[in-house]
Amino acid sequence: MEQFLHQVIAGLATGGIYASVALSLVMIYQATQHINFAQGEMAMFSTFIAWALIQAGLPYWVAFIATTVFSLLLAAVVEFVVIRPMHDKPVLSVVVVFIGLLVIFHSLAGWLFGSTIRQFPSPFTVANWRFGELISTHELGAIVVTLIIVALLFAFFQKTPLGLAMRAAAQNPASARLVGISVSRMLMLGWGLAGAIGAIAGMMVAPVVFLDANMMSGVLLYAFAGALIGGIDSPGGAVLGGFVVGVLENLVGAYVVGMELKLSVALLLIIGVLIVRPAGMFGKRLISRV
Repeated sequence: MEQFLHQVIAGLATGGIYASVALSLVMIYQATQHINFAQGEMAMFSTFIAWALIQAGLPYWVAFIATTVFSLLLAAVVEFVVIRPMHDKPVLSVVVVFIGLLVIFHSLAGWLFGSTIRQFPSPFTVANWRFGELISTHELGAIVVTLIIVALLFAFFQKTPLGLAMRAAAQNPASARLVGISVSRMLMLGWGLAGAIGAIAGMMVAPVVFLDANMMSGVLLYAFAGALIGGIDSPGGAVLGGFVVGVLENLVGAYVVGMELKLSVALLLIIGVLIVRPAGMFGKRLISRV
């Protein structure tokens, strides 16, 4: 029973990371109606920036904040320079651009930082942690960080004029323009927030999987599965879906298919959701007249 509880709690910890990445995917999808396939590589690149700052002597939390701000600005610049000119272009062209960004960030990280696997420090270290057999301090910290992000975003989108403007621009761009909202600026800000959230997820997962250019590949797949399960257009659903995928991944990997095949769980979840309920648990079903 204790082993089962450990698998569930560890799944919640990794699920929190998947939830963060899924949330960033949904934020970009709401604004552009496209999936950013480069989200994981952008998060990985930002995590390398955090590692470089820590190696330069900055305290962890100073590097954490600096990297989050850097990632916000980087994603906003990517939207302005690369994505915005692709507005009204064919879907296939946009997909190719996203794949190109994935390759660029992956190659850039390898060129700047090399291919050596590195350890990334965890800020959540407590001596003589009494619950170590059930949950590690880093796992607990990752869950808390995810919940804080969700709470801050909820307050931002529900209680602030800027957050309400972003929601309006994402849900109905034409009406938002009529009331004076700059949809392009809201889109750029949405990309920036998604980049910052992805960077935080990268810094939370790096102490677990170690830091290298391929560390976010599996995470992005699990996050995509979580976003589909919850609803690709539902931020709250994506967060819940990320936690669900994290728990299922651990339980199925530990008791059914083995740890070597647990990545296939995410693929099966994606295929199953697309077949049975493409809109996800909380997604909107769009009905159009023909």
